[in-house]
Amino acid sequence: MYATSMSRNSEEPVFNQIEEIRTSLGLSRQELADLVGVHYQTIGYLERGEYSPSLVLALRIAQTLNKEVSEVFSLTEPKEGEK
Repeated sequence: MYATSMSRNSEEPVFNQIEEIRTSLGLSRQELADLVGVHYQTIGYLERGEYSPSLVLALRIAQTLNKEVSEVFSLTEPKEGEK
């Protein structure tokens, strides 16, 4: 679970659970990247909180992981039991 804070503008952090969901589905970063249409490094940047996704990318990731956007991305850090 990481917060994304790097962007062109100073924004509040966006937390994501991409890595947790991806690994639970048995997908590698490369496989998820291929399904979403981005470079595998982009998935790594997102998972580490080094990059904030566009709305379109966030929607594509959630759709690919068969989750609602709010299950993948959040403005608040999930509690321990929610990870």
